[in-house]
Amino acid sequence: MNLIISTVLQEKRRIDYMLEKYQEALAGLPKGTLSEKLVNGNTYYYLKYRDGKKVISQYIRKQDVGALRKQIEKRRHIETMIRSLQEEQELAARVLEGNV
Repeated sequence: MNLIISTVLQEKRRIDYMLEKYQEALAGLPKGTLSEKLVNGNTYYYLKYRDGKKVISQYIRKQDVGALRKQIEKRRHIETMIRSLQEEQELAARVLEGNV
């Protein structure tokens, strides 16, 4: 087996491992977006996400908003990384398709 194919195989294994780890991390993070409503001069925060065809609005306490924002940002970052890794995985599969 030549060096290039060996390297691509090694990279594919790394990509598969990273995808698995990112999927596990994603499972523990909240999905959706944070929205705020102003009612009678008071601001209320809600986590909005889809459950099938329904849109769910879940009330979030004011003291939990900062932590939730960080978790949502982390989820978006991980989703971006997953998309990038999936593209790399497809490329590696095409390279290996005729050589393994």
